[in-house]
This record gives sequence, structure tokens and C-alpha cells, in this order.
Amino acid sequence: MPLASAATATPHLAAAETPAWDEALLRRYDTSGPRYTSYPTALSFDAGIGADDVTDALARSNASQRPLSLYVHVPFCRKICFYCACNKIATKNTQLAEPYLSRLDREMVLTSRHLDTRRPVQQLHWGGGTPTFLTLAQMSDLIDRLDARFGLSNAPDRDYAIEIDPREADVFTLRHLQSLGFNRLSLGVQDLNPSVQAAINRVQPKVMTETLMDEAHRLGFRSLNLDLIYGLPFQTEQSFADTLAQVIDLNPARLSVFNYAHMPSRFAPQRRISETDLPSADEKLAILRTTIEMLTQAGYVHIGMDHFARPDDSLAQAQRQGTLQRNFQGYSSHAQCDLIGLGVSAISRIDDLYAQNPTQLAAYEAALDEGRLATVKGIRLNKDDLIRRDVIERLMCDMEIDLASVGQRWHIDAPVYFASALEHLQPAERDGLLQREGNRLRATPTGRLLIRHLAMAFDARLQSQSSQRYSKIV
Repeated sequence: MPLASAATATPHLAAAETPAWDEALLRRYDTSGPRYTSYPTALSFDAGIGADDVTDALARSNASQRPLSLYVHVPFCRKICFYCACNKIATKNTQLAEPYLSRLDREMVLTSRHLDTRRPVQQLHWGGGTPTFLTLAQMSDLIDRLDARFGLSNAPDRDYAIEIDPREADVFTLRHLQSLGFNRLSLGVQDLNPSVQAAINRVQPKVMTETLMDEAHRLGFRSLNLDLIYGLPFQTEQSFADTLAQVIDLNPARLSVFNYAHMPSRFAPQRRISETDLPSADEKLAILRTTIEMLTQAGYVHIGMDHFARPDDSLAQAQRQGTLQRNFQGYSSHAQCDLIGLGVSAISRIDDLYAQNPTQLAAYEAALDEGRLATVKGIRLNKDDLIRRDVIERLMCDMEIDLASVGQRWHIDAPVYFASALEHLQPAERDGLLQREGNRLRATPTGRLLIRHLAMAFDARLQSQSSQRYSKIV
């Protein structure tokens, strides 16, 4: 797909636009808040939602004929990284995956009974844990089951992605994944500095990542993403700049640069990280500034929050076209899909329903062994939730909101409906995070760094939730 021309590209998303750095301002707004991979967030999910609600939502989804997105959670890891906050099971025995794959298939069968499977599966994402923990034969088996139950696509514009630990994959893995239909890879790197790697229990020489990326480019994978994390032990502005320079040389199409949230009370592996080894708040801000400057100078578009992409990548194209979506895997170039989550802890977004599976493997297995979907909690959105989800998602994806368009979509007087939110945003507007021109609100380059704070103004449920459950914004 060609790049948008200067006449059609959205001007506020120019690759070279960098924030006027105001450290005091960033620090003042650096509070805790949601990442808005959903609205309402998972803290609003309750146990009143169960399997019957999912089957009812699938019926409404069928009527809509929206395309489908499938997420499969593979929870197994051979070794635990100390920074990790994911749902995972540590084991080196790949045979332990066999009963899990059987349960996944049972969940697929129970789901597909209520689903019009003629609808295209535009997106597929395997996450974890470590999906490449599975043997090549197990991967083939899982793809075959997904295809049998849902009917996978071979359309050129499909987005079939898998998360890869370079320590657990080689060139044969990549060739196999390509044969299974995957066309996008996300490689976990985090940091290339040996001292940082040792401190987080993830020793991963650069050559591992470089070899895989070279092979992936040779095989023609459409888009490669690298995950980095800033705020890890022993990181400095200079050490992370060294990592970024090496990563830029590797030329990935996308980069995710996450802010490490140290929450040892919630995530046991993080207790192996000493707070005294973490960079200070000032150092973290310096790392963030250097990251944005280096990636922008290298030609990457700052999509928003922690995502960067080359201008010709589908993520940047979707943002220019106003079709970018935000979901539980981050930003997505395929909007308006109904997401079906499969596996332990997986979350579905089906029509106006969010539904989550148990986070404990035993509870997930027990439900499926009883012949029922494993849903344990969720929420059905009311009209106010749907309106606010629309506004928050557009703000997170487009970095702006057109209240006139919102009013037309929902048949409301949007400035009146959101009068309280607009009042709440006045300090941000005075501080230069937001520009308002009539009914259009636009985040400034600095405001894009604090987009979570701007989105929080439209969150009607936030006051009832504990901010301690959320990470810092910057």
C-alpha cells in the first residue's frame, strides 16, 4: 500500500514532530492511570458475567457480520524473566502443553458452535508466556485446530502475528511459522546491555535477535516488531541509547518501548529486582526523551504511548487513515473486529461484551472439562460505556477527538454530554497538552506523551477504582 500523500496525510502525525521537552510538566502529570487497552478497564469486570452472556454476545456478533480476531494465550515459559507481569507457567517439559492444547480445542468447539464461521478471521495473535515454547508439531496441531473450528484466512492483508522469544527460536522455527500462515513477528528484546540482561534473568546476546531478523526479512515476513523496556535495573540514558542505536541498525518495522512498572506486591517475579538498582525518576525521563529523539530522527512515527512504526508500516498507515484500533494486544491496524480470546486469562471483546477466562490454569481446565465455556468475569457495556469507549479509543489512536463526529455517531450533543470532562481538561489545555478549536480537541506533541492522562477525563468509572492498581503514565 503506498504512503499517504502530503495532501491526504493527517498533519499532526508527521514523523518529525517531537515534543518541546518540559521535564517539570511531565513530572507534574506523571500520575497513575489505565493504559486503556479496553474501556471499561478490567478493574470494572465482575463475576456476574458468565458463559451464557458470551453465547448471547456471539449471536449479536453474528448479526453484525463484523470480521473476527482470535487471540490464543500460551502460558508456558522455560525461564521466568524477573520484570514479567504476564500470566505464565514455568516449565521445561513441552509435554505439559498437550493437555492444554486439548482444552484449547474444547474451548474452540464450544465457541464455534455459536459463531458464524463464514466470517473472515482477519487477525490472529499468539501471546504468552512464550508461544514458541511449543514444539513445531504442537504449533502445527494448534493451527490445524484453529482452521478447523474457525476457518483461517490466506488473504494478503491478514494480520497473523506471534510473539517470539529469540532464545527459544531459530531459523527453522521461522520457516515453520511462515508455512503455518504467520506474516508478522514480535520479538522480545527488552535491552541489549549484558548487565541489564543479567539483572532481569534474560541473557540474550544481540546475535540471537539479529540472526532471526535477517532470516525473517529474507523469508518476507511483512512486519517485524521489537519489544523494549525502559526503567529496568542498571539502565542509564547512555546505556539505553546504545541499545537503541543497535536496534535502529536492525531496522524493525515497529517498536514497542514499554515503561517498566515495578509492582512486586502484585507480581512475584519482580521481587527478585532490587528497587535500589532501578533508574531514578529523572533518569527514566532522560531515557524516554532520548528514545523519542533517536527513533524520530531515524524516521519512525510515534504512534502513541509506547509504540513507534515506520511510515510505510500498516500501523502508521491505519493511524493516518483513522482506522487504528486499540485492544488487549496494544495498537492494531484492523479496526472493527470482534475479538475472541482463547486460553487461560484470555479476554474477549464481542459486540458490547468483555469476557475473561480464569487466570488460574486449574479453574480454566475444570470449566472446560465440565463442557462449558470458562468465562468467570466481564462486563456488558451500557450506552454511556459505548460512547465513552468510542471517545477514549479515538483519542488513544488518533490523538484527537472531533466532538461533532461523536455527536453524529451517537445522536448526542457531545459538548454538553462531556461538559464535565471538558472542564476537567482545562488545566491540560492551559499547560499546552491539548489544543481546542471549536469541537475538535487535539493532543499536542507533549500531550501525546501524556495521552493516558487526557483519556482519563472521559473515564466515568475511574473515581471508584484504586489508582494503586495502575502503572505510572510516564
